[in-house]
Amino acid sequence: MKRRPGGAGRRLPVRPRFLIAALALLLFFVAILHRLSAPIDAAAGVGGGADELAATPGGGPRKTFVIASLKDDDTEWLYTYFPDWDKRQYVVNDPEAALTVPANKGRESMVYLTFIIDNYENLPPYMLFIHSYRWQWHNDDPIYDGVPPLKNFQIPYLEKEGYVNLRCVWVLGCPSEIKPIQEAGHHREQVHAGDVYAEAFGELFPGKPVPDVVGVSCCAQFAASRAKILERPKSDYEHYRNWLLNSPLEDAISGRILEYSWHMIFGKEPVYCPRAEDCYCNVFGLCDLNCPKEDSCEGRYQLPPYSTLPQGWPEKGWNGEETNRSAEY
Repeated sequence: MKRRPGGAGRRLPVRPRFLIAALALLLFFVAILHRLSAPIDAAAGVGGGADELAATPGGGPRKTFVIASLKDDDTEWLYTYFPDWDKRQYVVNDPEAALTVPANKGRESMVYLTFIIDNYENLPPYMLFIHSYRWQWHNDDPIYDGVPPLKNFQIPYLEKEGYVNLRCVWVLGCPSEIKPIQEAGHHREQVHAGDVYAEAFGELFPGKPVPDVVGVSCCAQFAASRAKILERPKSDYEHYRNWLLNSPLEDAISGRILEYSWHMIFGKEPVYCPRAEDCYCNVFGLCDLNCPKEDSCEGRYQLPPYSTLPQGWPEKGWNGEETNRSAEY
């Protein structure tokens, strides 16, 4: 019985079958090359999801919290709300801690510099340098909660800028916290570095002219990219840490000097005070705020009456009264 053309038993000649297989293989390689050459969409990283923006040497973590802490500080909140972030918690007053510092001097600056020096050859792409407590008077949040600012942080903006302050409101620090030349030798009773800043600046940045004015929003919590940190040689960071270790200045003052120097270390001008409206939008994705003044936005931050929040905050107020406030998270 003859088979009908096109029936199940029909066999293609060898040459056409070879051509079809070769064409399929060619299309496969074209698809792979297209995938490898496709540009990365930075917008996909809004809210901390820009994990594809940079590679990590050795396959390490892509984004890291560098945490300055004391022994017995409660940092569980960071593990609860940010499970996808690597955490490097340095305990400055416990020499037996897994991560600690050469000396408990210079407040959080000793932690930040030690992390950079110890990991210089294998830094993650994105780092947030922060304090250990969730509830802090200087957190740029209506109820001083540390979770929302970190949840809203925009990694693509960090990728673009290299250095980002985690505080947008100008009080305290902007537009002119320290006037190094004018204030040299004039001691203030409160913790302030103006009287010694000019001399310290010359030691930290030899050959650089001392600025007339230094302004940046406090309080030494910021983000930096690997690329920005690597713009300086490791020896610079070792020099800054050696200055801290050898400085005769008291802990609070040496730490304050670095607090008002980080932005210059990472390439910003001595006065780095972006408009609050622009900062909230760029850094935290809060782009619909009402900001009639350049230094603040309505409903965002008010300087509290005390630097220590009351027990039971935010459900309890400054006088122990019940409030209608509660944490978003």
